[in-house]
Amino acid sequence: MHRDVDILRALADRYAQAAWEIEQAGTWQLHADLNDLHPQRPIVLINELPWHELNGSGELTLECEDPDFRRAEEFLRRNLFQYRYFPGDMLLRPYFPVQKTIRSSGNGVSVKEETRASAGGGSIVAHRYENQFYSVEDVEKLHYDVITYDREDSMRRYEKICAALGDVLPVRLVGEATGYGLGYKVWDLIATYMSVDELLYALIDEPEMMHALAEKLTDIFLDTVRQYEEQGLIDEDDPYCHCSSAVSRDLRKEPLDRRAVRAKNVWGRGLAQILATVSPAMHDEFEIAYVRRAMEPFGLVYYGCCEPLDTKIDEVRKIPHLRKISITPWADINRAAEAIGRDFVISAKPNPANLPFTCEDPDRIRKELRALVEACRRNNTPCELLLKDISTAGGKLENLILWNRIAQEEALR
Repeated sequence: MHRDVDILRALADRYAQAAWEIEQAGTWQLHADLNDLHPQRPIVLINELPWHELNGSGELTLECEDPDFRRAEEFLRRNLFQYRYFPGDMLLRPYFPVQKTIRSSGNGVSVKEETRASAGGGSIVAHRYENQFYSVEDVEKLHYDVITYDREDSMRRYEKICAALGDVLPVRLVGEATGYGLGYKVWDLIATYMSVDELLYALIDEPEMMHALAEKLTDIFLDTVRQYEEQGLIDEDDPYCHCSSAVSRDLRKEPLDRRAVRAKNVWGRGLAQILATVSPAMHDEFEIAYVRRAMEPFGLVYYGCCEPLDTKIDEVRKIPHLRKISITPWADINRAAEAIGRDFVISAKPNPANLPFTCEDPDRIRKELRALVEACRRNNTPCELLLKDISTAGGKLENLILWNRIAQEEALR
């Protein structure tokens, strides 16, 4: 146990120094200016990494034996590793976050699936889902979720981490980040209950059932948000909303009571990746009509993920409190930036499939990133370059290092 504590304290000291350096560099202001629609320049972010490929130096090897300390060690090592090799414009909280233990009763339906893991390891898994919804009557399987805060377990871990490193790095108990556990992803959830093919056919063959599903799951989502608010379970201070920058002065115009954080104090996030192939009119009917209601409680909204939205900007504009739109590699950045203009931030997603070729073909990376940045500059559109969903870096840390350098050069041109 004493060795575990020594390991954590040494890492925490380095983390505190890194967080201070980021603060002194003005990176928090850079993020806030972007998200408040007064950008200094595009920002560069890298997330969702293939950690299993990156430990050639042994810097990511965990040494702690205690499970709680081991999780804390992983958090510190991964952040320090990225800060050293490919930081982009990353942010580090100036404290160690201890996640509150939050339990869920479920909504009455469990995913039934078959999975296949990739041969190379990592977290990438293929899924085949079993359909559980065939009629409007099946929607009655769903019920409201009951959210419970396990204060005893939360305080146990909090006090343990405080005792270990609190005099080296401040420790704070934090709630759920809305970009993750409280993200609105009704259609992606329905896909796990039905399968993608069954879902898309049902939009045409069983529209009444699909509207009933979306309505019920939206009601459950909003009730879950209410429970998180009432129990003080929302993280008001996460610098990211599912990998995207979430720092904004606009969310801090009123004094914040950390004991009673409301949805209006944070970002909401919506997405409907499974509807990538439907028309704008169908997207509007089956998604926008519901996400508008789901996002109403939030202060700002980030919409989209991997689905191309360049032809659906008029529909997306209907979402209340919208501030940022995801534009993926499968969308036309020129069409998107022209349609968005100065009104919202574009979260531009370079293609992660190009990353493994960075060292052997850096011009490919530069050409892709320059096209994203120039499209936004022509239309005065605030922009972040967000490389994510990285299943592989080709087994070479050097690809991430060089990608980061090229991205920073293009952002600063």
